[in-house]
Amino acid sequence: MSHRIIVDVMGADNGSGVVIRGAVAGARRSGASLLLVGNRTVIQNELEDLKTKGLDIQIEHADTVIQMNDPPGTVMKEKNDCSMAVAVRLLKEGRGDALVSCGNTGALFTCSSLVLRRIRGVRRAVLAAVVPLDNAFVICDAGANTEATPEMLVQFATMGSIYAKDLLGYANPRVALLNNGSEENKGTEVQQKAFDMLRQSRLNFIGNCEGRDLPADFCDVVVCDGFIGNIALKTIEGMGKLVGRVLERIFKKNPITMIGYLFTRRSTNAVRKQLDHTEYGGAPFLGINGVVIKAHGSAKEKSVTAAVRQAVNCCEMRLVEKISEEIAALRTDGEGNDQQKG
Repeated sequence: MSHRIIVDVMGADNGSGVVIRGAVAGARRSGASLLLVGNRTVIQNELEDLKTKGLDIQIEHADTVIQMNDPPGTVMKEKNDCSMAVAVRLLKEGRGDALVSCGNTGALFTCSSLVLRRIRGVRRAVLAAVVPLDNAFVICDAGANTEATPEMLVQFATMGSIYAKDLLGYANPRVALLNNGSEENKGTEVQQKAFDMLRQSRLNFIGNCEGRDLPADFCDVVVCDGFIGNIALKTIEGMGKLVGRVLERIFKKNPITMIGYLFTRRSTNAVRKQLDHTEYGGAPFLGINGVVIKAHGSAKEKSVTAAVRQAVNCCEMRLVEKISEEIAALRTDGEGNDQQKG
């Protein structure tokens, strides 16, 4: 079955052309159809220079653009006719199966939450980013919620586990709480209460995770609020770029090291690929009643291509339906427990 992916082509740091070219490549590789949302003239001019024969590509015009520095609420008020808002409404209307946007994260989160609404029983949706290290793991939250209650962190862990199980293939994902120490009493009252709740949950909770544990195959899902998670994610991405620069500097040092590179090129390129955050393209908002993928604002073509494939994967794994079923089961268990206590 071919899925139609709605792509908001406006508002990205590197321009609409990069998004359009990446989306077309993603559609060709995944067999998806596209609904490109943005300035019609800009889109048509870009498509003229691309090989689109055999692809099902539609265009929806939108004049206004949400900028990266616009307050999140702008998308629902002053700029409710922007490409992002139009794209979200098209998903709500069933014109597509998933949405990809490189635009303003806060605006996309706000618009998706208000228009598509959250899955019943979900307190707050969460941005789930995959970090492709030795053991790929999911960070929940990677930037959607700057604060979180213990109850929200437990739901983040539940939704992240479903995502890790279906996307990464982990049968029983190990869940850890990102904290400033491994002991049970570490962190604020929020982390301490979340620790107790996670320990009592049905999840495979393995305890607290320190920042240094993240690259060490410690867990499959790491849970935190979006403020901490975004800092952790971007620190890891920055370290990945640093390793790439260091390797390049070492191999270019002299003729002997350049010859050494020829013998180690395959392994070196494998390391580069492993540290490349663009491999997964973007991060879905788990808990939203629809598949919404937030790609990097500074995304290049490769990253947008991966985001389109990721959107297709989320549709095929029935991610929204599975989260709905799991949250409903938790609510039923909770109501049952309350009745028993009463």
